[in-house]
Amino acid sequence: MIYFYIILAFIMMQRLVELYIANKNEQWMRERGGIEIGSEHYKLFIFLHILFFIFLIIEVTTLYIGSELTFNFYFFLMFFLAQVGRVWCILSLGKFWNTKIIVLPKVILIKKGPYKYIKHPNYVIVFIELFVIPAMFGAYVTAFLFPVLHLLLLTIRIPSEERALGRRV
Repeated sequence: MIYFYIILAFIMMQRLVELYIANKNEQWMRERGGIEIGSEHYKLFIFLHILFFIFLIIEVTTLYIGSELTFNFYFFLMFFLAQVGRVWCILSLGKFWNTKIIVLPKVILIKKGPYKYIKHPNYVIVFIELFVIPAMFGAYVTAFLFPVLHLLLLTIRIPSEERALGRRV
């Protein structure tokens, strides 16, 4: 069970650091005329991610009452690679990386790093994480439920982001 708590603590700390970075970037962008688009659905993403951790903890702790925790190294390796991709996304966008849709007028679209190959690599990484994190520990209900919920939210988020970035939807 110790692996679960160590990885869970790492992920939660990582998310807090990312929120700090996002808030700093948001402040920087707003000081330069940045405009937030699609704020009405942002709270749904926050809710989804909070529910994800609650479901994960409940499923893992109830699955392994009195038995040995399952740990899948291959899913852990996928998780590790997703973290490399996550950092690549953040570094590629620099001050423009955010958890919200914030655009700066008259700034060209960044197409470097993973964004050179795919429009929304961070959403792909989050999808992978929402599957592999619970699958690492055999929490398959959470592993299948939350990627689907994530995809449903992306049907709102991606069109909103595409419009904000001036792309055709």
